[in-house]
Amino acid sequence: MKIRQLPLLFLLCGFCLFATPVFSQSTQGKSLRGPDAPEVGLDGHLFGDWGGKRSELQERGVNFDFMYISDSLWNIKSEQKERLASWNRVRGTIDIDFGKLDGPQGLYFHATALWQGGGNLGTYLGTETSPSGMSSYNLFRLDSWWVEKQWFHDRVASRIGQFAGQDFYGDQEYGTSFIFEPMGYALGNLSTTFETGSPGSTSAFEVSVAPFHNVYIASMVLAGDRLAFFHNHTGLVPQFRGAPVSVSEIGFTPGKKGLVMRPADDVVSRKGYSGVYKFGASYNPGKFTTATHTISSGDYLLYWMASQALWRVDKTEGKGLDVTAAYDWSPANVNSDNRVLTAGLRFNEPLPLPIHNTMSFGYVRNKLNPLFLPPGTPPYKAEHGLEFNALFNIRPMILFQPVIQYYANVGGGMQRAVVLGLRGRVEF
Repeated sequence: MKIRQLPLLFLLCGFCLFATPVFSQSTQGKSLRGPDAPEVGLDGHLFGDWGGKRSELQERGVNFDFMYISDSLWNIKSEQKERLASWNRVRGTIDIDFGKLDGPQGLYFHATALWQGGGNLGTYLGTETSPSGMSSYNLFRLDSWWVEKQWFHDRVASRIGQFAGQDFYGDQEYGTSFIFEPMGYALGNLSTTFETGSPGSTSAFEVSVAPFHNVYIASMVLAGDRLAFFHNHTGLVPQFRGAPVSVSEIGFTPGKKGLVMRPADDVVSRKGYSGVYKFGASYNPGKFTTATHTISSGDYLLYWMASQALWRVDKTEGKGLDVTAAYDWSPANVNSDNRVLTAGLRFNEPLPLPIHNTMSFGYVRNKLNPLFLPPGTPPYKAEHGLEFNALFNIRPMILFQPVIQYYANVGGGMQRAVVLGLRGRVEF
């Protein structure tokens, strides 16, 4: 399918969204992934209830959320001179349930915009594993928007608009519990097929089905714009550049209902022995340069991810241990970073405090492909990244997350680095 055919596809799918009556559940507050996803829901806001207006709007199906999040990271030990890098993000989101506005049942609208900027410590250190799961480009952009239609009590759904593949395909289930990128948002090399990541969303269409109680199947096509940030730097004008990238995923959710919209992990969903096991694939039919400098048609990536509650103090509650692991692979002759392995352990409520708290340990292994080395260059070493952090929701709307990270063989070389930092988040 040529990318010029996508506008017609969008029109046809948009018609289908409004063609059938439905019965469904709201997904408000479940649309953001990684560091932007709410840890304890949206129960508290710094500016309160706006004199009752916020609750009134929510009852009518309109939900606003405004948040500020910052990663302040300091390389206390490395080959580079010590530097404190702060990456900041301000995001505003609106979710509308038209069913509560006396409109069609199961019809939703979502839009989110952000400003972000600051220092990128990963670029400064030269790590393959970014110390911050947020850092990318300085920008002010409409990140994503979509219209969503659900059928048969959240068993079938379609979504059309502008959104990122990595927000839903290859994203880490426990993303809020980690700071560095492969654990805190999505697997870092998913972009080898130009699967888009937030906030570089492009035009996209998705269909998802939950055929059984604990199983979902989802697939999307997106515009694989290789320069999405620059071609559409405001995010306001839909773009259909690049090849049509297809991404698909099948998931098994023991302990959870197999909802097609795959709600993000939070404190409520951690109760009991819940888990998610998923396999996905991304394919781009465009042209790629190989390690031998020839042109190849098409590139693909496969990923496997598993997250599971391992032990609970009370089998109906959330206190206890969770484990997560992920691995991806893409053809070595096309991709210099063709394999990533992640693993993590999380302890929910380890401290006897009246506030929500977690402690998490994460590991990332990045092995650069030696086929892409210039002649005479020393062989790449596998870069190893370790992280330990503690998360404290000191109020429902305020989160602090101190972290320490260690990197061996930075960028595939011989260097080592130690990073200290703090994530802070406020819901307004």
